[in-house]
Amino acid sequence: MKLSNSIQMMNNDVCFETEDKRRFRLRAAAIIIEDGCVLFATNDSEGYYYSIGGGVNLGETMEEAVLREVYEETGIHYEIDRLAYVWENFFKRNDGMLSGLACHEITFFFLMKSRGTQQLDSHSKTLNNTLEERMCWLPIDKLGEYEAYPQFFAEKLKDMKPYPEHIVTHQK
Repeated sequence: MKLSNSIQMMNNDVCFETEDKRRFRLRAAAIIIEDGCVLFATNDSEGYYYSIGGGVNLGETMEEAVLREVYEETGIHYEIDRLAYVWENFFKRNDGMLSGLACHEITFFFLMKSRGTQQLDSHSKTLNNTLEERMCWLPIDKLGEYEAYPQFFAEKLKDMKPYPEHIVTHQK
């Protein structure tokens, strides 16, 4: 397998593309729950909600990455409670910067310790600082009513196991 010479890595993320249009990315993400709601992000370009987190930098631990990403997106220094899920997601996009790529993304989801408040200090921007991200608290018992990713949160967050779960999805 030969890596593409045309791809430029952003922020030293553990991410690469191959010449045959496949992409791999390693992510660290957070599950932040307060008052029966879980924190998601959105922006004016996307028609859906997405998990708090982002790419792991080369040489960075998963824990360091999730703490950095959570602070960048919320403006708050949360603490890690425990690893909750390891998610392997296989998907193909037909729009945006991932259009035409067969993607394989592995995300480590960490449950963060509750602070007892939904108050945030977010001034987060999306890729290339082009769009303002908005943080949104969505009720766990109504997650199925939203286009929110990962979709498995709608069921799994209602009955979280005390140990990490491995979840594999193949999205079309």
